[in-house]
Amino acid sequence: MSLMPIESIEEHAFPMRKPRNSLSCEIPVHDPTVPLPVEALCGGGPLEIEIGCGNGRFLASRAAKNPDTHYIGIERMLGRMRKLNRKAERLPTRNVHVLRLEAFYTFYYLLPEHRVRTVYVFFPDPWPKRRHSRHRLFSPLFLDALWMRLEQGGGIQIATDHPTYFEDIRKQFLASPRFQETPPMTRGEDEQTDFEQGFLRQGVPTWACAFQAIAGEEIALPPLALDPEMLPRGK
Repeated sequence: MSLMPIESIEEHAFPMRKPRNSLSCEIPVHDPTVPLPVEALCGGGPLEIEIGCGNGRFLASRAAKNPDTHYIGIERMLGRMRKLNRKAERLPTRNVHVLRLEAFYTFYYLLPEHRVRTVYVFFPDPWPKRRHSRHRLFSPLFLDALWMRLEQGGGIQIATDHPTYFEDIRKQFLASPRFQETPPMTRGEDEQTDFEQGFLRQGVPTWACAFQAIAGEEIALPPLALDPEMLPRGK
């Protein structure tokens, strides 16, 4: 299958949409080639990111307990973003920010090096069919980008209901010399995602793991080349 160089991606990956007003807690992205204004948002404070934050149940609860930490929730679905935005507006510290972009692209190009303390990925799409597995978030290239964004000693917390995907994720991290496994965090009911609560009610088992970034040689991330079929469509 033909690959598309990064120079051609912008017009396909970020098609023109009808203008809409930004949400009050949204990070506006007018130019997807310009890094996010992280320091302006965080003022030098700790930064944590949830990928696929859904309705924001976990992120809002976490932010309320840690007012000195700033949180970015990455979510593609506008309806879910709006729900998270309403939760964020109710927080007195306004330390939650919403971003509507592809997570992989964001980590690869738009975040500063070694700035993120913790990344949370709870119940990512497992893309269970073999022919779709290339769409999964976790890959060696994503792990490289993740390590370059995490501060040394920073970590990632992962949970899934898909045992095969769980084993694949662990296998990738254990094979990397830049990560070491750590015990996953304990989350109370208020920090359980909507998906997770549904699984618990149905008796569906879930699995969790966590990894910490350790010292290693810096990585020069190569320019991306993507399969055009993997790019979002304009309609």
